[in-house]
Amino acid sequence: MYGKKVKLRILFLFLLLASLILIVYLILKSLEENVVYFISPSEIKKLTEINSDKIRIGGMVKNKSIIIKSNKINFIITDFKSEINVSYSGSVPNLFAEGKGVVAEGYLKDKNYFNAVKILAKHDENYMPPEIKEALGGE
Repeated sequence: MYGKKVKLRILFLFLLLASLILIVYLILKSLEENVVYFISPSEIKKLTEINSDKIRIGGMVKNKSIIIKSNKINFIITDFKSEINVSYSGSVPNLFAEGKGVVAEGYLKDKNYFNAVKILAKHDENYMPPEIKEALGGE
């Protein structure tokens, strides 16, 4: 019914579509590890059940909430609707400060308390590391 040319074109289009689907899948799969997903304090308050899996919580560090005791840091993450207390032992990134964005990775104890094992500070597109700023003339 179909000629040889038509069959070859259909086969070519099918292989092209299958290759395109495979490429998109591989790209999305590789990005999955590098994308930081987090939940907000408001979403935590809505949870019906708390499990022991490692999660990430994101929001802003509440002003005047950072308390440093020896090597332990306690602070509050807020999304301006709800808040959660966070406890962390270790060094924090240079960008970690009150009123700045933060993502904390760790374990939820209850809906009000989070034990962080890793802190990731967020910055805007205008951020320049202090070392580079100094090298450029201390602007």
